[in-house]
Amino acid sequence: LLDYLGFYATSLEINQYIGVLCNSQQLCTLVRSVVGSPLPLLKNQEGTLKGFDQTINLILDESHERVFSSSQGVEQVVLGLYIVRGDNVAVIGEIDEETDSALDLGNIRAEPLNSVAH
Repeated sequence: LLDYLGFYATSLEINQYIGVLCNSQQLCTLVRSVVGSPLPLLKNQEGTLKGFDQTINLILDESHERVFSSSQGVEQVVLGLYIVRGDNVAVIGEIDEETDSALDLGNIRAEPLNSVAH
């Protein structure tokens, strides 16, 4: 799996890794839910959580990044099936899909997210 962390992966590679160890009950309840994960790359990544491991490496399906700007609307970059290395995860939270779909992203202006300080 380390060869694929942070890169696009095929469905076969993901299915081989889906049998992850569920040692965090809170994260286990979010599997198959839409979650958001702000990354230290000044972007916000969202997708359906398919699995995770003990180091919080995440498998996200139907994922996309939301890039914020103070001069134009939010840009959504489609990523598809994606693995996020646990070292890059700052926050994981469940997203209310109804509220999220009602947002007018073209009219939202915001400063980009700051980097995470370790």
